[in-house]
Amino acid sequence: MGHLSTHVLDTAHGCPAAGMQVTLQRMHADGRAETVKRFTLNHDGRSDGGPLLDAAAMAAGRWRLLFEVAAYFRARGVALPEPPFIDVVQLDFGIADAAGHYHVPLLVSPFSYSTYRGS
Repeated sequence: MGHLSTHVLDTAHGCPAAGMQVTLQRMHADGRAETVKRFTLNHDGRSDGGPLLDAAAMAAGRWRLLFEVAAYFRARGVALPEPPFIDVVQLDFGIADAAGHYHVPLLVSPFSYSTYRGS
């Protein structure tokens, strides 16, 4: 039974990115982005309430996560230039197997980020 999850770590402060706003979108063949869920990361840098997509909602196709990085760091009191070097991290990814487990972690600072398909 497949599901989608994410986890964000603030590498500048060495902690989970609690309070960061994230949007999950489904990308359609015509290029249209449909917002499926918008949420705030909890104390552990994860979405409350379990997976972003559970087995019933999982679907093969193209998806997008939008991580509001600059707003998060500004809320933490970090002085950022205008415009910030990284504002919103837009991460486009594909789900090929709706029965699979897709974990999309993000490691982020005001000046860099990395991601991978986690377990």
